[in-house]
Amino acid sequence: MQIERALNEAASSANRVLDELIPAVDGAEGRVVEAMRYATMGGGKRIRPYLVLNSAALFNVAPSYAIRAAAAVEMLHCYSLVHDDLPAMDDSDLRRGRPTAHKQFDEATAILAGDGLLTLAFEVLSHPETHPDGGVRAELVHALAVAGGAAGMVGGQMIDLAAENMTLDIGAITRLQRMKTGAIIAFSCEAGAILGHAGPQARHALNAYAHDLGLAFQIVDDLLDAEGTAESIGKPAGADAAAGKATFVSILGLERARDQARLLGEQANAHLESFGAKADPLRWMTEFVISRKS
Repeated sequence: MQIERALNEAASSANRVLDELIPAVDGAEGRVVEAMRYATMGGGKRIRPYLVLNSAALFNVAPSYAIRAAAAVEMLHCYSLVHDDLPAMDDSDLRRGRPTAHKQFDEATAILAGDGLLTLAFEVLSHPETHPDGGVRAELVHALAVAGGAAGMVGGQMIDLAAENMTLDIGAITRLQRMKTGAIIAFSCEAGAILGHAGPQARHALNAYAHDLGLAFQIVDDLLDAEGTAESIGKPAGADAAAGKATFVSILGLERARDQARLLGEQANAHLESFGAKADPLRWMTEFVISRKS
């Protein structure tokens, strides 16, 4: 119940700021803004904003700074979902229990909506309201660019697309998911440290936590894809198997994959020892990730 309450509070804060940062507009460009709002305001657990807010709380960062960074990372995440769902990518019709953006609007508008969210994320991070120190803002922009680019999420997506015609071993899948999913989760934890001028030891601990959490998250995602339904997970189930993709589940099997996710969760929490009780909200997130059903 603690994580549910904390997640709901973080989601409410993120939704409020996202609503403010992506206001509806009149004119011909209004359609793309409507699609941007559709992609961001249509639900989602807001796990990445939660990680930003609670990593920032470790260093007593002003909530008004942390929530803007949280909103920025959610914009980038939502852009990635819009593009990931396109016919040229995963060709999905359902996201968060609703029609995907290209189904609700059209492909061209969905592409532009994703572009708009991506660029707006950096506009938000670079704004003085995110932090008065220009060096902090520049570091946030740089870190998110690395996490979201060819060395991170975009590169991981490219490998994922190619994986339909490749045989990947467990090491290759781990690298793929560390880039595609884990890099943005790592940034979400690193953002709080950047905002709080944290030292190298604290940053290393958070990065190690995020690394294990991100892999656990993806293993559970693979389990849900293998065992869930479209109704329970809010998106098409069985897509990986249908595409012939190697996943943690296809290589390890269901039970070994569950065991590995639990082990990674234990490792993730071990990295938080130096923060004491202040890191409890991050520990709650670990348990949430391991036990989630959607």
